[in-house]
Amino acid sequence: MTEKNLFDRIGGEAAVNAAVDLFYRKVLGDDRISKFFDTIDMQAQHVKQKAFLTMAFGGPADYSGKDMRAAHEKMNLTETHFSAVMEHLGATLKELGVPETEIGEAAAIAMSTKPDVIGA
Repeated sequence: MTEKNLFDRIGGEAAVNAAVDLFYRKVLGDDRISKFFDTIDMQAQHVKQKAFLTMAFGGPADYSGKDMRAAHEKMNLTETHFSAVMEHLGATLKELGVPETEIGEAAAIAMSTKPDVIGA
């Protein structure tokens, strides 16, 4: 028997959908980073983020958006911005009852994007 991927272990599509919805409520309420979404179609953003996280967590790969560097290159993001996003991701997963092991795994996946997101 093969080990389930992170996507399946956290609850699949329903869990990712709930996480993205809660995550963006947190992000949009955070003055450190909400400004980056002022001109963004948030309905489309939710769809892209759900597809991206599904793929990143080992689920069906239906993401067809830009790669992380291209998506963030003109945003002038800093370590502070990235840390705020990580904070909200962790808080979201914790609030949804995701076990610490899976939160750590999700955080490691998110951290792997840091060089592309902040252009380091």
